[in-house]
Amino acid sequence: MAADALSIIPGAVLRNLADKLYEKRKNAALEIEGIVKQLSTAGEHDKIAAVIGLLTNDFTYSPQANHRKQGGLIGLAAVTVGLTSEAAQHLELIVPPVLNSFLDQDSRVRYYACEALYNIAKVVRGDFIIYFNKIFDALCKLSADSDANVQSAAHLLDRLVKDIVTESDQFSIEEFIPLLRERMNVLNPYVRQFLVGWITVLDSVPDIDMLGFLPDFLDGLFNMLSDSSHEIRQQADAALSEFLQEIKNSPNVDYGRMAEILVRRAGSPDEFTRLTSITWINEFVKLGGEQLVPYYADILGAILPCISDEEEKIRVVARETNEELRAIKADQAEGFDIGAILVIAKRELNSEHEATRIEALHWFSTLLVRGRAEFSAYLDGIFEPLLNALSDPSDAVVLLVLEVHARIAEEYHHFQHLMSYLIHTFHNNHVLLEKRGALIVRRLCVLLGAEKVYREFSTILQTEGDLDFASTMVQALNLILLTSTELAELRSLLKKSLVDTCGKDLFLSLYASWCHSPMATISLCLLAQVAYNHASSVIQSLGEEDINVKFLVQLDKLIRLLETPVFAYLRLQLLEPGKHTWLLKTLYGLLMLLPQQSAAFKILRTRLKTVPFSENLKRTSSANPYSQILQVTEDGNRNQDAPNYSAIDFSSRLQQFGSMQQQHRNHLKNQLQSRKSASAAVLSQVLFCLHSRSYHYLHS
Repeated sequence: MAADALSIIPGAVLRNLADKLYEKRKNAALEIEGIVKQLSTAGEHDKIAAVIGLLTNDFTYSPQANHRKQGGLIGLAAVTVGLTSEAAQHLELIVPPVLNSFLDQDSRVRYYACEALYNIAKVVRGDFIIYFNKIFDALCKLSADSDANVQSAAHLLDRLVKDIVTESDQFSIEEFIPLLRERMNVLNPYVRQFLVGWITVLDSVPDIDMLGFLPDFLDGLFNMLSDSSHEIRQQADAALSEFLQEIKNSPNVDYGRMAEILVRRAGSPDEFTRLTSITWINEFVKLGGEQLVPYYADILGAILPCISDEEEKIRVVARETNEELRAIKADQAEGFDIGAILVIAKRELNSEHEATRIEALHWFSTLLVRGRAEFSAYLDGIFEPLLNALSDPSDAVVLLVLEVHARIAEEYHHFQHLMSYLIHTFHNNHVLLEKRGALIVRRLCVLLGAEKVYREFSTILQTEGDLDFASTMVQALNLILLTSTELAELRSLLKKSLVDTCGKDLFLSLYASWCHSPMATISLCLLAQVAYNHASSVIQSLGEEDINVKFLVQLDKLIRLLETPVFAYLRLQLLEPGKHTWLLKTLYGLLMLLPQQSAAFKILRTRLKTVPFSENLKRTSSANPYSQILQVTEDGNRNQDAPNYSAIDFSSRLQQFGSMQQQHRNHLKNQLQSRKSASAAVLSQVLFCLHSRSYHYLHS
């Protein structure tokens, strides 16, 4: 074959083909072009193949750079030009050696390879497509070539190839996409520009369905949004915007695969990438319909963190998307996975951002309303995290947590669990009880009913082993009962304790645990309006050890509360001292327990001075109102404090109170004894150490 070629092409032509002078190379190429043209006309294709083989083996693959860059490449281009319309049948011999030259270490060889392939492509046009993937791969590498001249030549060739592809009906997008997908992970900026350029061009061709293959390279485009080059970011954004518009106008879109990509990109550290991905997700939620149902949990997992994003634009779009997603009605038959969504909501309960935690709780409420039965199946896994959320530092979060719990607590065993957990939490976290206790209790009373909540609290506290905590908790509940507007109806019911069965039952239910605190017990009796006789008996039963600092602090609070609107009815009853003598005796009893120099003593004494005593009270020489009360006749008809006093067995209640207080006294004695024992043990250890040192000193 080589000998045939040498006989066809004169030796002088071959020498000139590799000459340093451009004119000689040009003339040699023209002569080869003429020879090949004659052979083509004569149908001598075997001889043409021999010429191509000679140029390939002796020049293109030659170890001499001049032969490679000048002789072989320019010669192959000349052969193609000479063949004109006949070139297609020889492309399998012509193109591979040119493509191989793109890998040459000599930049000048790579440059002439671009030039040669450009000339070849101009001749063969559409027949060139069968080598497109290999040519694309080569151009992709050349776009990032270290030599500027090679890059420039590659750009010219690239533009020509694009023109050929856009006008060809032989281009196979299916064969091209795997190559594109592979290249989309390259980080080189020149390659990225090259790739975006091709994506844009191919998408502009009506007969090429780039949208159908968008999931294959979408992630790569999103990756380019965070490129350090502003130009690349702009090009990627423009391409994505165009695709999004096409999605809006297309009836057939594979939302699922792209949703997975968008979810990942929504967590990008790059702000622009997050905004673009969340914008796409927003459109997908509006357009995707049933296709997106299986991906709701993943989408929600992307949206909730973005609700607290530092960038306002992202927060706005995320909130809108969240509302859209929550408004969509879907069931398990359509692939709606309530368990997966609950996992996401539970995870976001631990978010450091309040807004995200709030939206997670809204999802709990939504799912509860949408399908309580389905929700309950997953309750074991989320009940504890929801309970723990009651300790959240945000009041808004705690209120929402309580709303969720209230919905769950429609089933009584869940209600009991909730109340027991609250008592347990308050027991372990007194700061929470002090700062958030009133908020939690008041809200629960609104959501679940004050009577139900207080009865359950009382039932639990009756058997509370930590007597100090039980007393503290009862005092807190009592203060809430006396001061909160949400508990007005409960106070009204307690005022009917002696004339209404429901009021009586409530009084007895609370009394059992209110006995933990003398002042809470007295407050309950005053609230019951006509149980003043019993309140006086409770005061009389108090022992010396009961009157401590804690007691006086509680008494001070009660005296101040007596001046509030809650006890307006009690103050008005003082207008009829003859009818409410036990009330007077109770108040004077409280007065006697207060230190005379205290503000509370002065407040109560001032109030009692305003009592209008009348002829119903027998006067004594001392003119002391308290002495007058003691002289009141014990005639039941005259003392009307308790119109139905026998409705409650107050003697048993007094025993109950005394028994509970005795437990507290014993508990206090045990605490003191333990402290003394501990102190004695420490003292003994100190003395032993001192004795040991003295002994050592004396014998040293």
